[in-house]
Amino acid sequence: MPNNRIWAQMLGLDKAVVERVEYDDAAGGLVASVRPKAREAGRCGVCRKRSPGYDGGRGRRRWRSLDAGTMLVWIEAEAPRVRCRRHGVTVASVPWARHGAGHTRDFDATAAWMATNMAKTSVCALLRIAWPTVGSIIERVGAETDARIDRLAGLERIGIDEISYKKGQKYLTIVVDHDSGRLVWAGEGTGKKVLAVFFASLGPGRCQAISQVSADAAAWIAEAVKAYCPNAVQAADPFHVVKWATEELDEVRKDLWRRVRRGEGTNADHRGAKISKTEALAVKHSRFALWKNPENLTEKQRAKLDWIAATHPMLYRAWKLKEGLRLVFALGGEDGKAQLDYWLSWAARCRIPGFVRLGQRIRSHRETIDVALETGLSNGLIESTNTKIRVLTRMAYGFKSAGALIALAMLALGGYRPDLPGRPSTIPPTHE
Repeated sequence: MPNNRIWAQMLGLDKAVVERVEYDDAAGGLVASVRPKAREAGRCGVCRKRSPGYDGGRGRRRWRSLDAGTMLVWIEAEAPRVRCRRHGVTVASVPWARHGAGHTRDFDATAAWMATNMAKTSVCALLRIAWPTVGSIIERVGAETDARIDRLAGLERIGIDEISYKKGQKYLTIVVDHDSGRLVWAGEGTGKKVLAVFFASLGPGRCQAISQVSADAAAWIAEAVKAYCPNAVQAADPFHVVKWATEELDEVRKDLWRRVRRGEGTNADHRGAKISKTEALAVKHSRFALWKNPENLTEKQRAKLDWIAATHPMLYRAWKLKEGLRLVFALGGEDGKAQLDYWLSWAARCRIPGFVRLGQRIRSHRETIDVALETGLSNGLIESTNTKIRVLTRMAYGFKSAGALIALAMLALGGYRPDLPGRPSTIPPTHE
């Protein structure tokens, strides 16, 4: 086999002809001079339609390729311009690189695969590139994947949430598919306008196919779903509903601690004895015993809860209300609905202002809570996705735009991770 054909296979240039390979001291590595095969030449760089030549462009240019052992490798070729009927005068397409990129397709694929599987410092060290360059590569690879894959096909049950990715009120809105477990869409920002972009991408026909939507109690999500998905029932997220009760419980604890610390109160059994500083610290440090699920308590935390039951009945009553609401979702179905009716009656007469207000709040969301009890739908999947995005966010620190983070999240969590060059593809062919 001629050496040039060996070089073509090694460099992944199956649609190009290698003319020569030589060492360049200035570049610090190998430079392979190539030209596209006849059937690949004279195509628009954007749409790849055959187009008449315009001029020679700016002459020869280079693309960074994967290293050959410990040596840098560059692909060098002419970069003429063509006149496309649709895109006007543009640089001609080359089969080994994406339009406008400074790296080969194999280099991009390797960088994208490594970014979704390895630490940031390892990617930069192995590929000898800066982290912002990785962000640009991920955006290119992600855009091409999105052009090939219809991520929104067949959606019926979805979850919607928002996640903070940077200080200064910087949010992403994300959508997951409950049936496949995949992240199917992410957009920068939050609010109805951002969510409207998702529904516009989905289209009126597929919006009508959405049957169930899980979300927290954000009004903007409920309003957008109601406006765009007339056939969808909305389910409240059990985690967020129980979280409301946990927050009210903590307010009761903090209010008691403040009163105790100031020495204003007496024991809850009204014996009139001054509450000691030691008791104030005990109330302060009871937070985890009150927050955790009973089955997860340590012996020390169980003893703390028993002490609260004996000395502070109001705080203990607030804890029982929190656990009663958790039981509602543990039962689910009709039993859960009956338990919720009982809980609402209990909350209304509990004489704890925060839980009285919580009962009113839950009544206002009763319809979506009933859907959650009937269907078992929750935002557990989307909370798991949020956790993974937070890990990616720490990795993506240094990216210039939210677009690079979104592209990384879609590649890592969207079910279509990039393939390493030379391995069988796991991405389906282009949708026609």
